[in-house]
Amino acid sequence: MKRRLYTLDVFTSKPLNGNPLAVVTDGDGLPQSTMQAVAREMNLSETVFVQRPTNNRALARLRIFTTTRELPLAGHPVIGTWFLLADLGVVPASEGQVHILQQTGAGILPVEFTFHDGRPKRVTMTQKPAKFVRAGINRAALASALGLKPADLASDLPVELVSTGVSNLLVPLRGRHALGKIHMNMRALAQLISRHATMAYCFAPGRRGKAFARGMLPWGLLEDPATGSAGGSLGAYLVQHGRLRTGESLHITQGVEMGRPSEMRVEVGAERGRLVPRVSGSAVRIFEGHIDL
Repeated sequence: MKRRLYTLDVFTSKPLNGNPLAVVTDGDGLPQSTMQAVAREMNLSETVFVQRPTNNRALARLRIFTTTRELPLAGHPVIGTWFLLADLGVVPASEGQVHILQQTGAGILPVEFTFHDGRPKRVTMTQKPAKFVRAGINRAALASALGLKPADLASDLPVELVSTGVSNLLVPLRGRHALGKIHMNMRALAQLISRHATMAYCFAPGRRGKAFARGMLPWGLLEDPATGSAGGSLGAYLVQHGRLRTGESLHITQGVEMGRPSEMRVEVGAERGRLVPRVSGSAVRIFEGHIDL
């Protein structure tokens, strides 16, 4: 049976930038083993399968797969898939803001669209409330695994595990120059973080409201050019440690060092004493066709 397949670049409006994503828009009826095999075949950080929701509050259900496993939630797959579905007319276009609910492995979560002249311009996902856990990882060993010196790590901010649906290790660096010095030892970094986090999200704060980041993945893909889940975690982290105010926009630039610059915006709200990030970005369609399954 032919299934409709698209690829997009996410967290960018320029082709061949941002983070590549594959989306199968008619994913109903596929066994999990087949979806996992397709994700391996695509060999991208994530592949999404759009299905009918099992909860009638949601417009669609997203199944998100890496090359090795299914994820409950991830940023650039959500942003890219809903940008595509809005572009295809699945989301009713209306000038200005449109709100829907999506079903993910992390639950029923809201998505917001900004339309202009009948076309989507920006998609915003609300993530789960942030959870913070001190990592207990030796800073010298972590620096070494990243090809850095301990002095390259910021001394006034903690290395911390933050989850807004997916756990990431947030690694604050002294300045943007340290980002360019990263040379990951995959085995050493995997040994340090494999029980705790999906990636080491290394960042350097810029002037207020800006940050630069690299998402280091010691699982074979090496580096992620844009990571929405980690961007949400970073926004919550900066609010938690007094470097950002709730409701203040954070602009994150990622992927520069690997030649795929990406841009995302994060705003963090406070709900019942918990920090809830909203991550937004754009996408551009690259390829469309069919896959025989």
